[in-house]
Amino acid sequence: MSDPIIGMRFGVFFFAGGVIPNPLDIRFQKVSGLSAEVETESVSEGGQNLYTQKLPQGVKYNNLVLERGMVISSPLNLEFNATMSLFKFAASNVLVTLLGESKAPVAAWLFMKAYPVKWSTSDLNASDAALVIDTMELAYTRMQVMRT
Repeated sequence: MSDPIIGMRFGVFFFAGGVIPNPLDIRFQKVSGLSAEVETESVSEGGQNLYTQKLPQGVKYNNLVLERGMVISSPLNLEFNATMSLFKFAASNVLVTLLGESKAPVAAWLFMKAYPVKWSTSDLNASDAALVIDTMELAYTRMQVMRT
């Protein structure tokens, strides 16, 4: 039996236009939204009152949410700014990789045709010496889970 995997070592890689990911844009403090759910439709059978049939309708994905300390002069920031300011979209594939103790990949999630849908910055507070956190949210067409 293998040891449980610890989720504190990971990288987020943006593959846009065949360009190698920028080292500034692979480090995040938190990633959430790694989930998929089969949507179903309940169908009643004539004369059957004890249960309904549940038929699969499709797969629903939550948005991918990335959090990190504010970074200046980041290509990813430029992409988000173009989307939010100019309504200009450039979808890219995003790979979230979970690393083991030896820093070798143990699992990954590939998000296809991802694009920004929300960008927020934490509150600024003169009485609190906390990091300024950027939260970036991406929608995508499909997620592929890769595990050994």
